[in-house]
Amino acid sequence: MAALTVGIIGGGIGGVALSGALRKFGIESRIFERAPAFGEIGAGIQMTPNGVKVLRALGLWQSLSDVSFLPHSIVGRDWKTANINFRTPLKDQCPRLYGAEFFHVHRADLHRILTTLVEPTTVSCSTSCVSVKQNAHSATAVFGDGTEFEADVIVGADGLHSVVRKALFGDESPRFTGTMCWRTVVPVPNGELLDYVSPDSSFWLGPHGHVVTYYVSSGRAVNVVAIRDSRAWVEESWNVMSTREEMIEGFRGWHVNLQKLFNQAEHVVKWGLFDRDPMPTWTSGRVTLLGDAAHPMLPFLSQGAAMAIEDAFVLARALAGARDPVSALRQYERHRMPRTSRVQLESRKRGQTYHQHSPLVKAYRNFVYKVRQVINPQKGGIQANWVYEYDATTAPLAEGT
Repeated sequence: MAALTVGIIGGGIGGVALSGALRKFGIESRIFERAPAFGEIGAGIQMTPNGVKVLRALGLWQSLSDVSFLPHSIVGRDWKTANINFRTPLKDQCPRLYGAEFFHVHRADLHRILTTLVEPTTVSCSTSCVSVKQNAHSATAVFGDGTEFEADVIVGADGLHSVVRKALFGDESPRFTGTMCWRTVVPVPNGELLDYVSPDSSFWLGPHGHVVTYYVSSGRAVNVVAIRDSRAWVEESWNVMSTREEMIEGFRGWHVNLQKLFNQAEHVVKWGLFDRDPMPTWTSGRVTLLGDAAHPMLPFLSQGAAMAIEDAFVLARALAGARDPVSALRQYERHRMPRTSRVQLESRKRGQTYHQHSPLVKAYRNFVYKVRQVINPQKGGIQANWVYEYDATTAPLAEGT
């Protein structure tokens, strides 16, 4: 088979991971990014063992470890009393149980690490894709300046509002979930752990909302994700500025440790959380989707980045081993869709569980947490052991049809 060329629309975490994975398998790619330069904004990412296994296969484990924080546990806390309902050990258990660590990393650090896998000459910035087209022999990305790029395969890694997805399947708007999120990163003086922020991934569960806190940047900062039910529509964006006061008002009456942390916030952004149902297909001929373009998911299992990284490695494996690009894309979709669909739906369920406001329902939920904690802490809490066990680098690929 002749050497393949892949056009990647979008230079975020998924697109860059795909370029690096393709390069590992000897496949040429070209990234087209609408921003004027590489660079991720945002805040922290929980890079769970399933994602870490891929990054290790790409030769990035040491670089990731150097800029990350190893949390001790996932801890479920009461919003008002800080009482612990569940604790899932991570630091000592994840390598033994799942074959890799559980890291907390800043999004910008992760993206920077991934870009080291990409040849700078294969990146075109300030280039906005407006459509895609294809024939029996190639696929073509069409850009806003009138230029085109022809390749064997085009991959839309262009996020929730994917132009490639729209070109393939029409313009269906994502659904506002009735929840909004504040994010901020609080610097830690001298890199010393704060006495009011434990070295865990802490899930503070309360009525109509929850807050997740964890250290990033080797412990030099604390990432805050604060989510509340909201009837008002909020724009889906990383760039809607908010204020410390607005975030505090959204969680008035919550535990004093959270109030201390919120009061340290300087730069706060907010956005609405949007959702889509799993797609029946995300591939058409020589064009496919990856990451949020294919399966946007709510953040309640912390899997958005990890799923995109898994997608990237599986797609590269499929293209490297298949007899032709079309069958490779079918194989990729057939393998990935059951897993990503389950993560989408399970993430949605977690949000409903976390935000319970009925005293009776909350009491039952907390009782279940404690029972499962006794039986097996790895299968209690957020119940993500089945997510962490998977290894995209070795899992047998489904047959294409």
